[in-house]
Amino acid sequence: MLTDFIIFLLGLLLIIGVLTTKFSSWLGVPSLVFYILVGMILSKFIYYDNAFLTQIVGIFALIIILFEGGMNTKWNTLKKVLVPASSLATFGVLITAICVGIFAKYILHVSWAEGFLLGAIVSSTDAAAIFATLGSVNVKRRLSATLEAESGMNDPMAVILTLSLITFIQQPELTISHTFLSFIWQIVIGILVGLGLGKLTVWCLNKINLDSSGLYPTLSLSFAILSYSIAALLKGSGFLSVYIMGVFVGNAQLVYRHSIFRFNEGLAWMMQIFMFILLGLLVFPNELVKVAWEGVALAILLIVVARPISVMISTINMNFSIKEKLFLSWAGLKGAVPIVLATYPLISNIENSQLIFNIVFFIVLISALIQGSTTPFLAKHLGLLLGEKREVAHSLELMSTTKANKEIVEVHISNKQSHLLNMTISQLPLPKDCLITAIIRNDKIITPKGNVRLRENDVVYILIEKGRRSEIYKIFSITEDTSF
Repeated sequence: MLTDFIIFLLGLLLIIGVLTTKFSSWLGVPSLVFYILVGMILSKFIYYDNAFLTQIVGIFALIIILFEGGMNTKWNTLKKVLVPASSLATFGVLITAICVGIFAKYILHVSWAEGFLLGAIVSSTDAAAIFATLGSVNVKRRLSATLEAESGMNDPMAVILTLSLITFIQQPELTISHTFLSFIWQIVIGILVGLGLGKLTVWCLNKINLDSSGLYPTLSLSFAILSYSIAALLKGSGFLSVYIMGVFVGNAQLVYRHSIFRFNEGLAWMMQIFMFILLGLLVFPNELVKVAWEGVALAILLIVVARPISVMISTINMNFSIKEKLFLSWAGLKGAVPIVLATYPLISNIENSQLIFNIVFFIVLISALIQGSTTPFLAKHLGLLLGEKREVAHSLELMSTTKANKEIVEVHISNKQSHLLNMTISQLPLPKDCLITAIIRNDKIITPKGNVRLRENDVVYILIEKGRRSEIYKIFSITEDTSF
């Protein structure tokens, strides 16, 4: 009976979690806040304080979230912002951890090591939280790409710093040089294992003929878990390995590509929901009241002091305007990673581990409430939008069970294509062996006959050989990355 009730409860939690995304869009509040509130409400009826189980679930959740984030990172976009994103993901994380550590030392009256440990735990940003918050806001591509790349790369950095500081607290006899060498080893192993498993994953997905298409997404996720475990067993960064592997896999030619992406996207959302509900379950309101002002103070200092300082220093001489740096600073939302990392001190029996966990709760909650609800408004106020983002009711993608030498290109007709307006499809100067497969007009699918004329706001889907996308962009006067 108890097992059945637990299964029922898990199903109910998922339904509530998914439905809260709709309420959050109506109220303009990030859905992450609702997940936390659901957990806190349930804590009135369910006693839960298993930090070890939370850590195991959290690690598995981060593997899925980082793998999905890596797969959705386009290499052509990433390499253009690799320098600022890498700087923010390394120096930015370190500077944030130091600043928060100094504040924590004097506000919480903990040791320097424990203060820096708290700083490391909350130093990374969360891609899922950032882009869920931005929603349909069309921010300049360079900014969104930088935030996306930073969020994927800084999670492993925060994990490495957290584990290194816990080790230092437990074994104070370790030297700084030993800790530094361990840090470098984790990064190198993480990168090498990620690249190796990424190449193996692509080869297996494309070469192995499985009986069911549903097994391909499962196989890809299995390799992601394997990538983490191998790197971790070698004392490297398993999370960095998973992200690197995700980037490699996501930018390769894959069979059942669409199925793999959608499967991992849905799974990443599910794990995000579970992590924030668990955060709500793990906190006890009577304990939160005792550290309320300290938690709020540290959260505000992180948002308005630590993060801006880290961004300003990390992006020196990188062609970002003051307005863009302000946006990068404010859009550094916190997500699932601090929740998972906050369980490590609990498991390790660090002296002030419960205090650290409670402070992390305030930081994540306030970040979601304040930054999450105001980031789209700030982007608009700073003039960093490219115009209204169009949401198309239909989508068309080429799905193939083998490596495809064709791809679908999506083109939005606007006043930039005025020279093509009212031109019939048969009159378009399209390349040889190129075919218009569909036109979306007023949320309806139009059959692309030769006498159909193009109109403003049409969305045109064009089938063309891979590698010839630039020819389509030239015809339709499109620059692939206009904001770079």
